[in-house]
Amino acid sequence: MITLTRKVKNKITSEHLFMISVLLVSGGNYLYNLLLGRFLGPEKFADAAVLITFLLVLSFLAMTFQLVTAKFLVAFDGDTLEPFIAKTFKYALATGIGLGALIIIFSSELQTFFKISSVNTFIVFGLGVPIYFMMSVNRGLLQGKKEFTSLSVTYQAEMLSRLVLTMGLLMLLEIDTSLIVSIGIFCSFLLGLVPFKYKRISFVTSKVLGIIENKMVRNFFIVTAFYELTQILINNSDILLVKHYFDGYNAGLYASLALIGRVVYFIAWMFVMLLLPTVVQLKKEGKPTLSVLLKYVIAISLITILIILGCLLFPNQIIYLLFGGDYLEVVPLLWKYALATGVFAISNIFAYYYLSIDEYTPVILSGLFGMLQIVLVIFFHKSLEEVVHMQIIAMSLLLAVQLSFFLWKYYKDKAK
Repeated sequence: MITLTRKVKNKITSEHLFMISVLLVSGGNYLYNLLLGRFLGPEKFADAAVLITFLLVLSFLAMTFQLVTAKFLVAFDGDTLEPFIAKTFKYALATGIGLGALIIIFSSELQTFFKISSVNTFIVFGLGVPIYFMMSVNRGLLQGKKEFTSLSVTYQAEMLSRLVLTMGLLMLLEIDTSLIVSIGIFCSFLLGLVPFKYKRISFVTSKVLGIIENKMVRNFFIVTAFYELTQILINNSDILLVKHYFDGYNAGLYASLALIGRVVYFIAWMFVMLLLPTVVQLKKEGKPTLSVLLKYVIAISLITILIILGCLLFPNQIIYLLFGGDYLEVVPLLWKYALATGVFAISNIFAYYYLSIDEYTPVILSGLFGMLQIVLVIFFHKSLEEVVHMQIIAMSLLLAVQLSFFLWKYYKDKAK
């Protein structure tokens, strides 16, 4: 028995623990959204969904710094690391302060555009933005070093604190619910800093990053920032546009639909977190990386098919179990939304793979089709169904183009 236990422990790597942790975090975040949906009802949940969407937008922006840190922590060594980390941390914090200030300055305009009841909601959120960017650089250090156990702790701390604090405050306080959600998000940023690697992060250093290294970091940062912007456009623009174009009730229904349909994307994100450092390391060692891409594409494709089938065969049960009877109007749209996000998740694996090997064409393609999705929704939004159909069209075209690029690149390299 002891021997068997040791064998199991030896087979369970930190990567496996991280994957389990990400599943738990995704489950916790889902529970957070589900409890908010049931507790608040469709109209108030629509307000909460705007804040949650802002959180997702923020996470994509901050992910730029996390991915840059993770990539070059693997690519650089020796005296190059210290100035790189110092510079990354300094720019991340400056960006966070700038974005947070903009949210606070334009809080009244944001309140009006998204029809939120309290302006303080955006002020509290804006105060937390710099903390989130600092947290992301810390996560990049952990990811690049493959310290997945510590990386798991930061995600768990953020998720659990947001869940417990938000639900606790909703039950205890009788104030604006969107403000409570914002306070819970702010507090979760603070706890998400744990464990924070003080010795690894500094604002200044006597060493200077070389011209070549500076150029490498700058180019990767610009492309990654552009790609994360496409993620924002594709993943979050629909919820924000629906909140603007539709009434609170329909916006709340759509928010519940989006939450359920996006489960495949969050599972794909777990694989992306493992994909980037693995591919960068293999490339650094001169080893082939194509097999890694194919493994992840097959895994995500199978998961996508299973989720779409589940949404197609059991839509009533899924909606009722997760959100209750108030949300059953969106039942016919569930499998369609899952299809749109599933197709996007698969194309996303290709884009992240090529990003990690410094091939940026798929990133540009993602940006173009992200903008196409926004344009389609702006012009075609007579109903929630039409909004979903526009996303299916845009994401199907994106996947077709990404696959075409992959095949072209594969046969071109093979012919050399």
